[in-house]
Amino acid sequence: MRVLLSTYGSRGDVQPLAGLAVRLHELGAEVRVCAPPDEEFAQRLAEVGVPMVPVSESVRALVTGAPPVASDFPRRVAALVSAYYDAIVAEAEAGAVVVATGLFPSAAGARSAADKLGLGYVYLALQPTVLPSPHRPPFQYPSHPYPPEVTDNRELWDLNIQTMNALFGGAVNTHRASVGLPPVDNVRDHVLTDRPWLATDPVLDPWQSADLDVVQTGAWILPDERALPAELEAFLNAGAPPVFVGFGSMPLRGAGDVAGVAVEAVRAQGRRVVIARGWAELSPTDDKDDCFAVGEVNHQALFGRVAAVVHHGGAGTTMAATRAGTPQVVVPQIVDQPYWAQRVAELGIGAAHDGPAPTVESLSAALRTALTPETRARARAVADTMSTDGASVAAKLLLDVAGR
Repeated sequence: MRVLLSTYGSRGDVQPLAGLAVRLHELGAEVRVCAPPDEEFAQRLAEVGVPMVPVSESVRALVTGAPPVASDFPRRVAALVSAYYDAIVAEAEAGAVVVATGLFPSAAGARSAADKLGLGYVYLALQPTVLPSPHRPPFQYPSHPYPPEVTDNRELWDLNIQTMNALFGGAVNTHRASVGLPPVDNVRDHVLTDRPWLATDPVLDPWQSADLDVVQTGAWILPDERALPAELEAFLNAGAPPVFVGFGSMPLRGAGDVAGVAVEAVRAQGRRVVIARGWAELSPTDDKDDCFAVGEVNHQALFGRVAAVVHHGGAGTTMAATRAGTPQVVVPQIVDQPYWAQRVAELGIGAAHDGPAPTVESLSAALRTALTPETRARARAVADTMSTDGASVAAKLLLDVAGR
């Protein structure tokens, strides 16, 4: 059986699919991952023996380049819909199943391909804020603000249908017409389906709404056996556990001198620093020996050896730090990251920074909370309650879907 896993997004979107792909392969399925052509994604998938189908343009180039022009938005949407439709059609075979996540137009293209070929289709949410729920409002697109007088979450999600139709419906239905498919009136719910999957841990992210039949599998973890670089090992062994600072794929435009602020705030706590360059190309502000810069590194091996993790609140990084039992400071930037910051604070496993641009004072205050013995003890206790095998659960469910 062939399973096509599809996403257009950053490392946090690609890596969970790799975790599922490994488990599916162990159960005898043939798997392809349709993903952006970034070299780092291709390399990581190759390391675990998962074939990758490169689709569209580099995400890193898009994120770190000049900010997109608003007038170019319709073209980009149409291009993603078409590219992912074509990729799925090219790689599909009879009886295949499609699992789609990532930016909405890419998932819409995958859904249209599944419709055209009569394939099984599953929409995957890697974080809960894309799924309609009375417990939280939908993401607000700057170009389509919701009326300020509407505060009921269910009403806002109803309005979100109109927003998604306005932003994506034209491109999706134009493409569907071009390949002989009927139009859809509600593009959001057509792509999400009435039974989406949610690949998050129920301790970190308890799904509460009965309005939508969500299948929560647990987080999809790709086991990482890579050793830490020798130089990093030497740094870790040369003193007390440092604080890790990293913002993943965030370009950090408008966030100020995050590296300088973080180093000064960490030093104020008497701690050393490991700073991850990430897509913002962060680096230490001086050549003192209490700072160490790293590129791509095994978070599963590193996070259990640091005093705290300062990060942007991506779903994958939040999960990795929580599983490691290490206190966190979340400095949220966009979309779902404020939600993860809130959950870290609610669970008592770290601190949520207020806003995306920390100062030395604000980050120092958050670090003082995260570095207390009480927070560390709570982080370890929560880690002991988390499930670890969501990818295996999902793989077995997916084979059941295929069998039906």
